[in-house]
Amino acid sequence: MKKHVLEGLKILNLAEQYPGPYATLILSDLGADVINIERPNGGDPARQFYSFYESINRNKRSMALDLKMSKGREIFMELARDADVILEGFRPGVAKRLGISYEDVSSINKQIIYASISGFGQNGPYKNRPAHDLSYQAIAGMLYQQAETNEITNVPKIATGDLSSGMFAAIGVLSGLYMRNQTGEGTYIDVSMTDGLVSWMTTQLVPVINKTGIPGLPDEPGYGIYKTLDNKLISISIAHEDWFWKPFCLVVGLNDISTHNSEGRRSNYSEISQRISNAISEKTREEWEKKFEQSGIPFGSVLGLKDVPKDPQLQERNLFVEIPGDTERPTRTHVRQPLTFKDCESGPTKHAPKLGEHTKEILQDLGYSVDTIKEIFENNICYEEA
Repeated sequence: MKKHVLEGLKILNLAEQYPGPYATLILSDLGADVINIERPNGGDPARQFYSFYESINRNKRSMALDLKMSKGREIFMELARDADVILEGFRPGVAKRLGISYEDVSSINKQIIYASISGFGQNGPYKNRPAHDLSYQAIAGMLYQQAETNEITNVPKIATGDLSSGMFAAIGVLSGLYMRNQTGEGTYIDVSMTDGLVSWMTTQLVPVINKTGIPGLPDEPGYGIYKTLDNKLISISIAHEDWFWKPFCLVVGLNDISTHNSEGRRSNYSEISQRISNAISEKTREEWEKKFEQSGIPFGSVLGLKDVPKDPQLQERNLFVEIPGDTERPTRTHVRQPLTFKDCESGPTKHAPKLGEHTKEILQDLGYSVDTIKEIFENNICYEEA
């Protein structure tokens, strides 16, 4: 039977809502045992949007534990004693006040990899400022076009700060584990959502900072989205490659501009874009798909969310994994993390947990008796959803 890459790795996840759950989604798909430590009163706030919560918390276990109570902290520290990784998403200083900081945990577990995910990082004038993804994007310069034109456009639908920090947290954890293999000691990782977005803006920021050119790549008419005869959208993605431009022009009937190089196309962006738009509007999307495929033109149909799982390329890549239903839950289809490894599994197998679903199981693993567990629940230190 195929093994999971991170089989045997124990992760305690205290980070709620999006970044921590996305980081641990990646790690749990790769085989890590992820235990979400949730507050007893309602758990992760994202649970109020259950479809959202379910999509990034499948494959994990849930323990509802009151960390404000001394016994709750004691139980957490017992779990931390033999954990490999802890992720937390509190504001800077909160974990220390609770008595579960890196310093607290590393005093009993020198090998712990401890990652803190926060909006602005553990230091700096903004470290305690409350904010969410849109504000991190704004400060990182991701909305620079709005700043330069002073025109407000739609709020971005994709929470890139949450997702990027989740990925950086996963990279940090795996780097920490590699370092531990070399030194025998754990480490502390400071993950800033804003810093991650600034990193993603590298090709826009560096040319501006050094006054060496324009941010990113210049506009190219062969790189855009166009509407077809049947009122559907198709993307053409000729970035700056002249070798794609000539065959594209021959296919769409723009032979007179087929010898334009990248610079010539950019200098006549508006006119050429309009001509492409007119040409694409003369045939259906299916017709263009066939022509572009046959001619080796970079393209992709613009798909709605309902169409993505039907795409033959994505189906062939087995990105959508079905978890069978049980007596309490219906069958669900989830998106697995995208990495594949030779002779290893890399996808979800378990449904998203109910709040505190595994609390008793985890306490039993720690050696607590049935009577003691009953007492813990009666004192509201732990909780499980009925």
